[in-house]
Amino acid sequence: MIPESVIKYQDEIWQAIGDTFVMVGISIAAAILIGLPLGTLLYLFRRGQRYENKPLFTILGSLVNIIRSFPFLLLVVFMIPFTRIVVGTSIGTLAASVPLSVIAIALYARLVEQALLDVPKGVVEAATSMGASTLQLVVKFLYVEARSSLILGLTTATISFISYSTVMGIVGGGGVGDFAIRYGYQRYETDIMLFTIIIMIILVQTIQYAGSRLSRWLDRRS
Repeated sequence: MIPESVIKYQDEIWQAIGDTFVMVGISIAAAILIGLPLGTLLYLFRRGQRYENKPLFTILGSLVNIIRSFPFLLLVVFMIPFTRIVVGTSIGTLAASVPLSVIAIALYARLVEQALLDVPKGVVEAATSMGASTLQLVVKFLYVEARSSLILGLTTATISFISYSTVMGIVGGGGVGDFAIRYGYQRYETDIMLFTIIIMIILVQTIQYAGSRLSRWLDRRS
């Protein structure tokens, strides 16, 4: 039986779920569109790779490490001026998506780099011997060989994005986490708190299951 408090706030709950999907969706898009190429560059610039470049690798790697090591709550506050420049405001779901996207890019870039490093050297050597261009090497060889790991990495990253999204209430970003704090914790409505926790668990488990299944399916096609 659904608690009366949950029924009472059902509109707010759906709004919170929608806000979470918007924030996480934007961060996933940023991770794929920017984090994937960035991670690929980190791989290509490493020692022993096609475009070995120590200065560029050091700069990009250091930037990624700094962002990843930044406490997320402090990163949100630190980026408020930049967020205003990008979206014109520092409050709201869209504004909350900016720092979330930045951490998403850095996090997934490292996961991509690691996935590509796990590709057997023989694959790269074979591609080079066939005269493959850099684009062909990356798209037709590296990404194909690492596709299972890339999906698992994105799945892991997405779950982290959901976790990060729970603190976005500090900039009025809303979301399930913010709803749980405002209505469950601050108003001492335990039913609301438990219900939102269950929502988060279901969401995370669904994403993990779907990502794992897709990864295994792609792995079998290798």
